[in-house]
Amino acid sequence: MVIYDGGMNEELYKSLFGRVIEAICAEDKDVVYLDCDLMNSFGTHGFWKKNKKQAINCGIQEANMMGVAAGLSAGGKKPYVHTFGPFASRRCYDQAFLSVAYAGNSVRVVGSDPGVTAAYNGGTHMPFEDMALIRAVPGSTVIDITDAAMFESLLRQVKDRQGLTYIRTTRKNYPAVYSADHNFTIGKGEVLRGGKDITIIACGLMVGESMKAAELLQQQGVDARVVDMYTVKPLDAALVEQCARETGAILTAENHNVIGGLGDAVGAALLESGVPCKMHKHGVNDQFGSVGSQGDLQEHYGLTAEKVAEAARALLKR
Repeated sequence: MVIYDGGMNEELYKSLFGRVIEAICAEDKDVVYLDCDLMNSFGTHGFWKKNKKQAINCGIQEANMMGVAAGLSAGGKKPYVHTFGPFASRRCYDQAFLSVAYAGNSVRVVGSDPGVTAAYNGGTHMPFEDMALIRAVPGSTVIDITDAAMFESLLRQVKDRQGLTYIRTTRKNYPAVYSADHNFTIGKGEVLRGGKDITIIACGLMVGESMKAAELLQQQGVDARVVDMYTVKPLDAALVEQCARETGAILTAENHNVIGGLGDAVGAALLESGVPCKMHKHGVNDQFGSVGSQGDLQEHYGLTAEKVAEAARALLKR
């Protein structure tokens, strides 16, 4: 059930993560949680102190952590690993590619604070390329979390998923979109709002901004459909084709480089569908990260409802 009202979840995602990981480990003794000295930052420090058989602090050694996780998988365990997004993707990319995916192991990687949500952590900690990297790994799964209900549901759902799974999420929170009992299907998008003039396909942080943008567009006489494409890989190509046929214009919105992320995934699906449709990718335009508050960074990179609405109007006029 979609409940979007623009309000923020009360529980911070870092608290939710610690609570859910501890519960999953209690339910399945084969689950092991690994972290790179960020347990205090992501709500798992208390669990680690209580259960060092199922929670391992690998220190600030991301590539080593990925190798350990691959070894645990090869031994029949079900590892979840966490570190900040840039370190969960580019710093340990070779180990994720070879030791996990190529070797046929299964590891669930949580990369926190994607894109501008890294805020004052700075440009080096601001991943605009993480989805592009993991998308390129054969057989991988890439998920960009929309809200707390989705985060909890998919953390549980991927426990037995095969291969390399990458979940990108903030440690803070996003606007509530779904009810706690909503059913999520990996590989399927969600139509959050109907519309006949244009489809805005968004993920992660930009879902809430796109819903606000649709409201702004409605005031200007534009009927915008909004789709939450939380699974960037495997992509719901059938839904992309349907939206192209029904609205004739698609705008993607992502807290990520427009190169290699959601926009390119949707563009490829649209190209293969053969459906004539106008399209534009809205996101970070081939730039590095920066330092500032999340609000200021969203303004700087154009990741706001107003800029999404502006891009939609420009696309319709094209």
